[in-house]
Amino acid sequence: MWAFGSSTSQSRNWTFSKERARPTAIVVFPVPPLPLATEPTPFGLNDLVLAVETLRKLKIPFGVVINRADVGDKKVDEYCQDEKIPILMRIPLDRDIAIAYSKGIPVIEAKPAYKGEFINLYSRIEDLTPD
Repeated sequence: MWAFGSSTSQSRNWTFSKERARPTAIVVFPVPPLPLATEPTPFGLNDLVLAVETLRKLKIPFGVVINRADVGDKKVDEYCQDEKIPILMRIPLDRDIAIAYSKGIPVIEAKPAYKGEFINLYSRIEDLTPD
């Protein structure tokens, strides 16, 4: 997968008249599959839908990580199932994780039992890479 970027912030206002033309450089770089993090709330679902629409237009592979997976409703799960979006990992609401996060401590340091889950997450993300 590839993404395109411009070295000028004004490329969105690009005009093709000679008087207003600005030189620009286009950068092309490969984009790895992306994990989209969301939570099972109406706001989480809304943001997920917007991100999915964007990544599909850009043809970037993705999957979903559901944070605080045991709160809210099942609409994120239903959306992912209906749209054939892989759920890569579920992280439950856990006070120890929240405290560690607020202190900048990685989850696997606060909860070593999650190390295997994050290794599996990495493998699932790699599996999203098109051949």
